[in-house]
Amino acid sequence: MRGVWTPLLACLALLAIEEGRPAAAEDLPVDVELVMAVDISWSMNEDEQSIQRQGYVAAWRSKEVLDAVRDGLNGRVAVTYVEWAGDLTQNVVIPWTLIDSQESAERFATLLATAEPDRQRRTSISAAIDFSAKLFDGNGYAGDRRVIDISGDGANNQGRPVLEARDAAVAKGIVINGLPLMTQGGAEDINAWGSMPDLDRYYSQCVIGGPGAFMIPVTEWSQFPDAIRRKLVLELADRAPRKPREMARVVLTAGAPDKGSCLDGERQWRVPTDAGPAN
Repeated sequence: MRGVWTPLLACLALLAIEEGRPAAAEDLPVDVELVMAVDISWSMNEDEQSIQRQGYVAAWRSKEVLDAVRDGLNGRVAVTYVEWAGDLTQNVVIPWTLIDSQESAERFATLLATAEPDRQRRTSISAAIDFSAKLFDGNGYAGDRRVIDISGDGANNQGRPVLEARDAAVAKGIVINGLPLMTQGGAEDINAWGSMPDLDRYYSQCVIGGPGAFMIPVTEWSQFPDAIRRKLVLELADRAPRKPREMARVVLTAGAPDKGSCLDGERQWRVPTDAGPAN
């Protein structure tokens, strides 16, 4: 029966989301339009991907996140969940959804919990940003802020330079926040291909951007549920860290861009298009 009920519940949740979406001619005011862009590259195994997905599910069911939604001027936000890997791999798992109550948050979490996760090759942060930035156009919402929340466990290794994509999105008034996943082992770890010991620095200088942009590094998978919950609260309630030094062990704000360093990091991990499965 579980195999029957899982897709049925997903369909019912999706129908509820479609009913709650504004008509195409409307621009419903919301406090924030948020794209959650999640890395599904091969460098993460199925258990790690499950932890990642369930972390988002738990966050949207938490009182802290719902309170952050309610505390906004409009008391509602619009969110969409995207999975990405290489430069041709971006998938909208859950389309734009209005969250304005515990019921709508629960519907979103239920649909996310029942959707089948995927795994794909490569890591194109630039393509993920470009794809996510386009999702704001004509989505039916008018947010006071537009935010891309991007998570990943490696440097950009395919597509155009990430700085170009980051700067283009910021020029449109979009803020990019980051969740660098620094959870891989050493070179002997089969899943450690392309791991970057200073991924947090790379995200700070090359990925995140815009007013109040910040990131929360994750060094152990046990930290992920709490990290994503904190990150969503900060984003939804517009509580970007005011004192980065005091919060340096949890939240790091954007550093000055270093174009040379960003390009060097990408060249180090760039892979040929005909290579086998990789990060």
